[in-house]
Amino acid sequence: MLMSVFNLSALALFVAYGELGEVIVTVLVFVILGLILFAISFVVLDKFMPYSVHKEIEKDQNTSLGIIIGAMLLGIAIIIAAAIHG
Repeated sequence: MLMSVFNLSALALFVAYGELGEVIVTVLVFVILGLILFAISFVVLDKFMPYSVHKEIEKDQNTSLGIIIGAMLLGIAIIIAAAIHG
């Protein structure tokens, strides 16, 4: 069933089957590391704001702050991704 949904022979062009387990573990480690760094950066960002980000965005419906925070988080995510990628 898996062969019909996902063509494993196409994956062999990029990674040898013997190395597939090692590559998956490496990807998972970097995903977890990236998510941890992203969460830490959001907590630091929230602590340095002079107001409650949660209150401003959700309760006061401050759309502009939501856009600014979203753009900052995208920038942080791009930096973390570039650092992990090398």
